[in-house]
Amino acid sequence: MTDTTTAREMLAVVERMLVEGFAGGRLDVADELCSPDLIEHQFGLAGRGAEAIAKVRNGMQTVHDAFPDLHFSIGDWAVAGDTIWVRAEATGTNTGPFIGPPTGRPVQFTVYDSARVIDGRIVEHWGVPDRFEIMVRLGRMPEPQAA
Repeated sequence: MTDTTTAREMLAVVERMLVEGFAGGRLDVADELCSPDLIEHQFGLAGRGAEAIAKVRNGMQTVHDAFPDLHFSIGDWAVAGDTIWVRAEATGTNTGPFIGPPTGRPVQFTVYDSARVIDGRIVEHWGVPDRFEIMVRLGRMPEPQAA
């Protein structure tokens, strides 16, 4: 079978994972948009198959509970073959536990995602949220100073 997923369809898959899943708290979107054989590489969510999807669902719940007003906007993106790279900017307010108790602080951070999308489903994923920026914005570590 030949994959006919277009670049725009690939972008829509990744955007739905961010917007509906992580920001919106719709955990079922992981079941809909991830292959049952998903290979997940993201730190803290790594795994394969059902284990990976369960970890992604748990990550979605954690992020949504911590930042219920989270909003993603897609910046740059590129596609080569069955792989898409996306840079997204996120903003929200920390009102639930996240690496400690809620701070009530606003956050802004960048997320880079790379996903292989075949037949409209993610079969392999690497995600890199800027955890250092999140930690600084939450006041859990000092902002780096130039030398």
